[in-house]
Order: sequence, then structure tokens, then C-alpha cells
Amino acid sequence: MGAIIAGDREGSTPHTVTARVTIWCAVLDRKQPTPMTQQTTSMMKARPVASAAIAIAVVGAVTVLGAWWFQYGFGLKPCPLCLEQRYAYYFAVPLAVMVLLGDSYGASRKVLMAALVAIALGMLWNTGLGVYHSGVEWKWWAGPQECSGTLDNLDSASSLIEKLQSVSVVRCDEAAWRFLGLSLAGYNAVVSLVLAAIAVWGAVREWRGRVS
Repeated sequence: MGAIIAGDREGSTPHTVTARVTIWCAVLDRKQPTPMTQQTTSMMKARPVASAAIAIAVVGAVTVLGAWWFQYGFGLKPCPLCLEQRYAYYFAVPLAVMVLLGDSYGASRKVLMAALVAIALGMLWNTGLGVYHSGVEWKWWAGPQECSGTLDNLDSASSLIEKLQSVSVVRCDEAAWRFLGLSLAGYNAVVSLVLAAIAVWGAVREWRGRVS
């Protein structure tokens, strides 16, 4: 690199300067993988179960923390459907940590793969719940009566009071926050689908490794 710069200062023609600059840029563009990238790739190939468990635990925990941040930091109270969509993370994150520990201490590979399949099924169910909730918010279909219905059968003052006590204040059919057109329910559907795919990938890679 120093020789190129020195040559450019000693009467080089515009054509040679352009050629040298082009070569210099080409050399800089050759990005070699960092040691961390190489280690991550090697771990994904050698220990797919552990890699999937780490990704599920980290992404799932960040998602739950984000939900709590919106709830307690910004004061966005969750609706009943919002709370229900958190159950899959409460199930998947601890199970992913257990899978990681089991992989580290030589647990049965069949048990670990079964745990990943259970996580995948749970997150697929949560994906469907997120899509359903998003549709309720967009008024594509009706939501649960207790958080998106109307007050019916109000024949007396007592029935009005009982109805008001049973109806949730936070409605399921009104998105409290959107970004790029997606509500929190929409992002939950995306994250849940990604986590399900990661769990399936880990189980399939482990199964193929056992077969081969």
C-alpha cells in the first residue's frame, strides 16, 4: 500500500494512478471472515442443537423484555390476546436453556430433538395466534367478545354494572403501537415463525447428523 502511494507521488500518469487506485480498492474489498464468524459457523455445523437453543433463548428473552418495556416503560397495557401470546415464550425460553444444558452435559439426543420439536410446535401455534390478533386489529374478523365485542343485553342497571365489570378496558381490536405497518401482534407472529424455523433447523440438522 505504501509503495502504491509513493509511486503516485512520483510523477505517475493519470492512467497509472487510476489503475493503482482500482487495485487498491479491490484489495480492500477482499474481506476475510473474522475469527468470531468462523467460530460461529463451526459451532452451527458441529452443534446444531446448542446453536438453535442459544438463538431461541436469546431472541425469545429479548422479545419478552421488549414486551415488558412497552408495558412498564411506555405504559402500553396489554390486552388479553397480548398476554396469551407471551405464554409461548415463557415455555420456549426456559426449555431452550434446558436443551443447551442437556447438550453440554451429554443428554439423550432424541430427548433434545424432541424438545426442539416441542418448541417449534409452540412457536407455530403462537404464530397463528399473532396472525389472528393482527386480523382482529385490522377488523378482518371478529375477536374475543370479552375484549373486542359490544355491550349487549343491557336490560337493567344491574346487568350494566356486571357487564362493565367483566369487560376488559384494553381492547384487542385496537393496535396500541405500529411500526412499518405492523403492530406488536404482527411482530410477534414474525418472531415466532423465525424461532419455529430455527428449532426445526436444529432438530433436522441433528437428525441428519445421526443418520449419516
